[in-house]
Amino acid sequence: MKITGIEAWPVSMRLKEPYTIAYETIESTTNIFLKFETDKAIAGFGCAAPDLQITGETPESVLQAVNNVISPSIKGSDPLRRAMLTERLAPLLKSQSSALAAVDMALHDILGKVSGLPLWKLLGGFRDRIRTSVTIGILPEEETIIRAQEFVAQGFKSLKLKGGIDVDSDIARVLKVREVVGPEIELRFDANQGFTVEQALQFVKKTRTARLELIEQPTSKGHPDLLGRVTSSVSLPVMADESLMTLRDAFRLARRDLVDMVNVKLMKVGGISVALQINSVARSAGFEVMVGCMDEAALSIAAGLHFALALPNVVYADLDGHLDLIEDPSQGAVLLRNGVLFPTDKPGLGFDLSG
Repeated sequence: MKITGIEAWPVSMRLKEPYTIAYETIESTTNIFLKFETDKAIAGFGCAAPDLQITGETPESVLQAVNNVISPSIKGSDPLRRAMLTERLAPLLKSQSSALAAVDMALHDILGKVSGLPLWKLLGGFRDRIRTSVTIGILPEEETIIRAQEFVAQGFKSLKLKGGIDVDSDIARVLKVREVVGPEIELRFDANQGFTVEQALQFVKKTRTARLELIEQPTSKGHPDLLGRVTSSVSLPVMADESLMTLRDAFRLARRDLVDMVNVKLMKVGGISVALQINSVARSAGFEVMVGCMDEAALSIAAGLHFALALPNVVYADLDGHLDLIEDPSQGAVLLRNGVLFPTDKPGLGFDLSG
């Protein structure tokens, strides 16, 4: 079997509603879709969601990587030799994690289609569905409450609130949302690096009655010791997100026991293959794993979902990056019912695109 053709194209998608996090406001996104054609009439699809703040990439840099690095390096190769191909590309795409993730995704898609099985079963098949949280950006308290009520009415059982700009406002919003949605809804909080250690401790102390499930990346990614200080000082589970970009980062966090949990995003780490390795490090350290996302089309969300369904240690999902995208060409690649995500159960990633 050989890869006979490689095609990539950008798709710009507006969000139905822009949202704000600690360091930016997002109104639209551009994903790069990738197609590998083979000589066996099987095509594999992938998707990159470059983000200058997180992955250091732009849509233009991903397209250049496809044309100048990926295509010359693997065209004509056997796509079933996934480990060999990704090892060949990894050093060439060291600063292009979402581009590497798209390649890894497409190769896994081909593997599933050749096998005639959905990817989550090939990777382990631990569960067949998972609850996802849905995110509420930084909004005034009244708007936050309205949004929380709307999501609960839609069937979501887990809400993630963004913060990190004003700790007092964050505390007030969390307490009010808990009051409004009641005790049965899971609440998570993501500061996106916006807190000092002192602010994080204040936040955790004053929101104790809200019974948060976790706090995500309260402090700067450039200072892992600060995360460790928060983790050692509070009973609430502390999760690393921006601090986890590579397998090496996972090892460092685990070796020094700096967090309780890690958020694995395929776009950050370079795809499913590396995510599986990070999950093994996390499990050995006793960390629970969340699979997260950025502003990603449903095809990319499907890859994260298959990873999450495969393994017992991936116990949380925050796979909502596709929900607000307008004119997503891969809409339908995952199924959402009452806040729970299901795969399509077709072979591979479960969805085909026409490029």
